[in-house]
Amino acid sequence: MANGIIIIDKPADWTSQDVTAKLRGVFHERRIGHGGTLDPMATGVLPVFVGRATRGVEFFESAEKEYVATLRLGTVTNTQDTTGEVVEENEVHVSDEQLQAACRQLTGEISQLPPMYSAIKVNGKKLYELARKGQDVERKPRTITIFALEVLSRNGNDAELRIKCSKGTYIRTLCHDLGQLLGCGGCMASLRRTQAGQFTLAQSVTLSQLLEFAKENDPCQLLMPVDALFSAYPVLIVAMAQAEKLRHGAEVRDWQFKDGTYRVFAEDGEFLLLGEVSKNTLTTIKSFFEV
Repeated sequence: MANGIIIIDKPADWTSQDVTAKLRGVFHERRIGHGGTLDPMATGVLPVFVGRATRGVEFFESAEKEYVATLRLGTVTNTQDTTGEVVEENEVHVSDEQLQAACRQLTGEISQLPPMYSAIKVNGKKLYELARKGQDVERKPRTITIFALEVLSRNGNDAELRIKCSKGTYIRTLCHDLGQLLGCGGCMASLRRTQAGQFTLAQSVTLSQLLEFAKENDPCQLLMPVDALFSAYPVLIVAMAQAEKLRHGAEVRDWQFKDGTYRVFAEDGEFLLLGEVSKNTLTTIKSFFEV
């Protein structure tokens, strides 16, 4: 039975759902989810949760992300990236200093208006469905945090940016807003996610690598354990009798338990749950054992 986490280096022109659909076939497991949608044009870190690990997706939704993006100055499109229709072409007279100053202005807690070409729902309809019909509807700005926004390099009107941000950030909107701030307009020309939460590109495999490996090997060998999601928390090992109580939803009291949040394992090595100890009593935050 397949249970665990795999970091896919998502290829361009695939949706995040395309990737999970493909992996259902590879792992012969229906329960598969991903941690954070990437646009089809984007590549990079896509954490995929398999089997019991899907129960942990909710803990990953608020994870910080890091990207490397190309900002194309002077070009404005209806999708805020180069896949859309060009609606403006402007001359660019922007110095490196002006670009860096604009990046500083958009660092920290900022308000961002989600783009029309997004999967956000308004009155039950996805915005991109309305946008394709030529409709523009009112959206509510969101408060997001840009922890870092730096210029890595510049080649004419194209600037490579590194962005570290909170959940809910649209990088193409950030590129659009930088262009507006600089007075020449701008859009996103490429996007690569280099980190999502604690997972990085160094831990990733490409789809082709996974498919090649799965031809002659068990693909489950490439899965990280379910508890990798909670690697920041210490391990707590409980006796088999205590594990049995936890399986039935009961609390477990033990004078040896110290306050804190733990990855809880049974003595036989099975990862049981993420738990909280308060006043020597262990309670379940989320269980991960097979029922």
